Amino acid sequence: MKKINPSEVSISELHGNLLSSIGPRPIALASTVDGKGRRNLSPFSFFNLFSAHPPIAIFSPARRVKNNTTKHTYENVKVVPEVVINVVSYEMVQQVSLSSTEYGEGIDEFIKSGFTPLDSELVKPARVAESPVQLECKVKDVIELGKQGGAGNLIISEIVMIHVDESILDDEGKIDQYKIDLVGRMGKNWYSRSRNGLFEVQKPLSTLGMGVDHLPEHIRQSNILTGNDLGMLGNVEEMPTVEEVSAYKSEYLNSLIENVEKSMIHTILHQEAHKKLKDGNVDEAWKILMAENVE
Repeated sequence: MKKINPSEVSISELHGNLLSSIGPRPIALASTVDGKGRRNLSPFSFFNLFSAHPPIAIFSPARRVKNNTTKHTYENVKVVPEVVINVVSYEMVQQVSLSSTEYGEGIDEFIKSGFTPLDSELVKPARVAESPVQLECKVKDVIELGKQGGAGNLIISEIVMIHVDESILDDEGKIDQYKIDLVGRMGKNWYSRSRNGLFEVQKPLSTLGMGVDHLPEHIRQSNILTGNDLGMLGNVEEMPTVEEVSAYKSEYLNSLIENVEKSMIHTILHQEAHKKLKDGNVDEAWKILMAENVE
């Protein structure tokens, strides 16, 4: 067998091997506020449940391997020791991925990722309406495991209120594991879906994606595109140019809307873009969606 001595490899190599071998890991979409009351939202897969009495969940916003900086979530709970842990279902995974983009201090990831904030009952941070289960927590302790890049910071959180979407309950009023459709984190770009196995989500850009808040209104308010679709579209740096869209208006696309009533063009293009996004073709989807406004 291959042997890896943690003291003899780079932190990056060690980190990659650990993430690829320990999984699927549940995802805590953690909502916090800073000292000025500004919202922050970020996902963490170093997370699990550790006690039912008292109900304790622990997640770890580790120091960044590349530059040994700390994350806003960690900094926030040191000032305002409260957090909402929102569980992650398949229907929201692309928006969750977008929320992991390293936006600057004070940028609201609820807005960038297109999630809907809900007021909590017992803590200051907002809940994520799209999450099927939201856990309001008081932070009991923060345990720092080191000062070097890759070191974890254990956020020990006591659950003080649980919110469960009734649509995921079975006939007995209990959480149906098929309906909740949870996802878990694996190594590299891989995720695990409780219903049917592995799938990939491209990591957010190393530069900053535009965010769902910068999508054109006709895209953001679409009744065909899903939250996952919007998350993928919001992860690009900029929209295609008019020239790029015009060049793309290929024969097959023109044939889709040929002899179609003008009122139906919007629907047909959005349906086609949804298909492209389902196949991971973000660039083509963008051009299809913008074709409606280009002669």
